[in-house]
Amino acid sequence: MDVEERVLPGLGLAHDFGTQDGRRVGVVSRRTGERELVLYDRNDQDCASDRLVLSNREAELLAGLLGTTPVGTDLDSEHQDLAGVTSKRIPIPPGSPYDGRVLGDTRARTRTGASIVTVVRGGQVLPSPRPDAGLRAGDVLVVIGTPAGTAAVADLLRHG
Repeated sequence: MDVEERVLPGLGLAHDFGTQDGRRVGVVSRRTGERELVLYDRNDQDCASDRLVLSNREAELLAGLLGTTPVGTDLDSEHQDLAGVTSKRIPIPPGSPYDGRVLGDTRARTRTGASIVTVVRGGQVLPSPRPDAGLRAGDVLVVIGTPAGTAAVADLLRHG
């Protein structure tokens, strides 16, 4: 499943994905910490048919009910005023050349200038992972760096 990330200048980030039944769902992460759950219109996928604004606490509760741990919420608010620094949650896609390998094999910091600071697997969080931490498709990596550096890590995880 592909997740599309878009920067919303002055507002935050949007993450959108398609469901099995052909719907598009999005989450807007606002700089204020609020999250907006968006359900797009079936006939016009650029138009929202419904929106639900969640407080930070409500978003954490919903994430818990869905069986995951929200990672990076506090991190995002901690550095929102640092120009040029961003954090991005990047899933390891199926077929990634790093599925079944260790973090050090990516050489992400050397190759992109961005740092992988957390690995999330099945709701379990591994902060400050060591180079020998194993990676699997479906893991989500929290990456900090410039927008170009974090995008380069996403590309690295997809294509090698």
